[in-house]
Amino acid sequence: MSNVIAIAGVGPGLGASIARRFAKEGFSIGLLARDVKHTEPVKKEIEGHGGVAAGFAVDATQAGPVAEAFHALREKLGDPTVYVYNAGAFVRGGILDLDVAQFEQAWRANCLGALLGAQQVLAAMLTRGQGTILLTGATASLRGAANFAGLAVGKFGLRALAQSMARELGPQGIHVAHFVIDGQIDNPRTRGRTPADRSQHTYLSPDAIAETYWQTHAQHPTAWALEIDLRPAVEKF
Repeated sequence: MSNVIAIAGVGPGLGASIARRFAKEGFSIGLLARDVKHTEPVKKEIEGHGGVAAGFAVDATQAGPVAEAFHALREKLGDPTVYVYNAGAFVRGGILDLDVAQFEQAWRANCLGALLGAQQVLAAMLTRGQGTILLTGATASLRGAANFAGLAVGKFGLRALAQSMARELGPQGIHVAHFVIDGQIDNPRTRGRTPADRSQHTYLSPDAIAETYWQTHAQHPTAWALEIDLRPAVEKF
């Protein structure tokens, strides 16, 4: 049976690129998104190249539906050997303007969902004594900018979760890594929101990020990275 990767937060950008990169290595691909319209094109592309993929519609922030989706994924593909949490939510506003319900939902999407998924894959990983968990962070994982508390609180939490999991699970053979994506990823949504000069590489390439995710998964256990930050060469930091 082939290795299995579960990717939560699949869309036409980074999630799809990660799926394609791991499919290239013979992985069966479990695609999780709120709406199957995001998973179906990736599934068809992978299957068109002879790979194995399955899509699952799930709200990553709700424990019950997450458990059901991962049960279905295991029944279809087997136990994930790699878990990627790429879901998130962006809420912008000043402290007095933030809607409490939206703030909480953003925290659930940016942080809690990663825990819910990890709890679904860890039992099998620990039994094998091997596994990889990769978490997608952002600039806001390191800096709470003005009007960005709705994003930063959850991303700070995701980073803390990665650190705690790595220290607990690393000695048991589970590699946990957190990625600080410092800039905008090139995808249809960001292209429509913020024009950029592609000749200057002001966007991060999702395929290039996915390559780094693969390389991190493939690291030898004597030299594991916990955190990797990625940004365009022209990005100020």
